[in-house]
Order: sequence, then C-alpha cells, then structure tokens
Amino acid sequence: MPKRTTKTDQPELKTVNFGAIDIGSKMHMAAVSPACTDVPVRAFGTFTHELHDLADWFKACGVTGVAMESTGVYWIPVYEILEQRGFDVILVNARYAKNVPGRKTDVSDAAWLRQLHSYGLLRGSFRPDAEIATLRAYLRQRERLVEYAAAHIQHKRL
Repeated sequence: MPKRTTKTDQPELKTVNFGAIDIGSKMHMAAVSPACTDVPVRAFGTFTHELHDLADWFKACGVTGVAMESTGVYWIPVYEILEQRGFDVILVNARYAKNVPGRKTDVSDAAWLRQLHSYGLLRGSFRPDAEIATLRAYLRQRERLVEYAAAHIQHKRL
C-alpha cells in the first residue's frame, strides 16, 4: 500500500502571537513574530522606563503572552511590569530551553523562545500569587536580619 504524503494528513501547528525575552543583567533581548514588524528582535535596557518601553512595544505588536527565561533575580521587575500591563507571562527554566544546539547569541535565544512559546511547547515555572510572594520576601528579610544579629552577638563575645 503506498504512503500518502499530502499535507492534509499531517496536523498543522497553530501559532499564537506571543513574545519572548532573553533576560540579562544589563540588557534584555525581546522577540516578536516577524509578521508584526520589520525588526522582530530588539534590545531593551533594564531601567524602569525601558521596561515600560518594552511593554509598549509588545502591545504595539499585538502580543498577548510573553515567555522569559528565569535568570537570577533580573526577571522580577520585567515580570511584574508585564503582568501589570495585562500580559500572560510565563517563566521558563533555562535548562528546558537551552538544550537545542546552534543557538549561541541572545538574539537567537529570544527568537527561539518566541518560536517555542508560539507553538505552546514551553512550560512555565511555578510563580506564587502576589500576596504569597510578598510574605516570602518578608520572611527572607527577617531570616537575614536574625542571621546578622546572631553574627554580631557572636562577634562581640570574641
């Protein structure tokens, strides 16, 4: 029996207009669909006004959701600003997205994340609700203060 190789036999992957960000300490590389703009990958700084410019660019391109790699703590302000602006933001563990060979620059990383996210192939990391995140920050700060006080007391006794 001969194999049929018509395109109707194969399911098509449907894409959604998502964006992606490769988070860095001094610069964030953001990517959108090449169909949206002439420059689908742009660099943005890390200051607050630059993060708002990033969100404005995503809105102008019609982006509804954003994927970003969770690098250190640099993702937190980006995540919060995008979430406040109404984007569906997911954090992606870098181990899951970086295992593909041939991607060596931030530009290609951002474009690759966008492509994977547009096909629904990325899984977001757990992010607690805002109230829980605030409570965790307070508890971590309290723990640090107790450690500092204990170290100070131990230093006085020597």
